[in-house]
Amino acid sequence: MERIELHSDLSFSRIIHGHWRLADWNYSVKRRIELIEQCLELGITTIDTADIYGNYTCAALLGEALALKPELREKLEIVTKCGIKLANEDNGVRLNHYDSSTVHIIESVEQSLKNLQTDYIDVLLLHRPDVLLNPKEVAEAFRKLKQAGKVKHFGVSNYLPSQVDMLNAYLDVPLITNQIELSALYREHFENGVLDQCMKENMPPMAWSPLARGKLFTGEDTQAIRVRKALERAAADMNAQTIDEVAYAWLMYHPAKIMPIVGSGKMERIQAAVHALSLKFSREQWYEIWVASRGKNVD
Repeated sequence: MERIELHSDLSFSRIIHGHWRLADWNYSVKRRIELIEQCLELGITTIDTADIYGNYTCAALLGEALALKPELREKLEIVTKCGIKLANEDNGVRLNHYDSSTVHIIESVEQSLKNLQTDYIDVLLLHRPDVLLNPKEVAEAFRKLKQAGKVKHFGVSNYLPSQVDMLNAYLDVPLITNQIELSALYREHFENGVLDQCMKENMPPMAWSPLARGKLFTGEDTQAIRVRKALERAAADMNAQTIDEVAYAWLMYHPAKIMPIVGSGKMERIQAAVHALSLKFSREQWYEIWVASRGKNVD
């Protein structure tokens, strides 16, 4: 498995396993352990989760598996997120909202450590841009967590370049990644400077929803149909078994070192993403999918 260096002491597997829907899979703890082990056998060592996933349940499901087989922890890089509060009777929150305060970030990390049953997090991300974000408060939280050894590195998710620049100006250590939505159907971050900044600052991005929430397979709008046909042509040319392999490979062809997050609990889908690493695009093939997504030729 190819590895992507994010820092001198940290690298991720090129393919990342996403746990957004871990609770939905309804796996026994034994099956959860098996799934982690199967991913490791494929070379996938990086897991992406968040405090709110599964209405605050997914991290604990992962933690239960790690507690039963603790030797797995040192083989993994765990990414988690904070900064969103969901309306919930148990925690007294009436309205979904963002919170990037020092207090919330530290409390969220403490709870994540407890849920994950680990004593450190490899990378903590701020989940969404907070309109009320005070960079001094974020910097204070990051500093305390780093000094305590509870979080090794920090990043953001869904941030625009101006927001990354603003936050970086206050931090003792630079952000190392930006987790963003990217797919053959969602091109916004190819064009708005986000990927340009990732390359400029040497912060390889993680790509969520790389299959456009399944629209690559089932979408019936004209863009989805065009792109699906282009993916099918590319799959035939490259002897790929499925179009999801081509969709992952298309993202990874970009020089920003994009790391797709595979949010499936089915091994055949995870294996398809790994097989994408062996597919080789030409520029013309890559642009055929780009043009299909755009709906018009490049100028």
